[in-house]
Amino acid sequence: MDIKQIKDLVVKCLDEKAATDIQVLDISEKSSIGDFFIIATGKNLPQVRALSDYVEKKLEENEVFVSRKEGYTDGRWIVLDYGDVIVHLFNSETRDFYCLEQLWR
Repeated sequence: MDIKQIKDLVVKCLDEKAATDIQVLDISEKSSIGDFFIIATGKNLPQVRALSDYVEKKLEENEVFVSRKEGYTDGRWIVLDYGDVIVHLFNSETRDFYCLEQLWR
């Protein structure tokens, strides 16, 4: 899968599992850490973890594997690193506090 296909599949997965406020930020001109940040919110800690599990499962089915996963135990902010596509899953309180969209725009 290419970067665009990975990005699109992640967004589709998040939408299927009722994530809210899904944002895709193109950071390719601003950073060398990746090309896209995908940011989404879950209603509560179990949903944030479920979003993470679903994205990881669906990408693995397409032979795309997470290279690094952070925050799963705590569940307030989970980061799934797929190289050029980095997924940030938040509960609403943590997302409001960090405001990643504002930092990267």
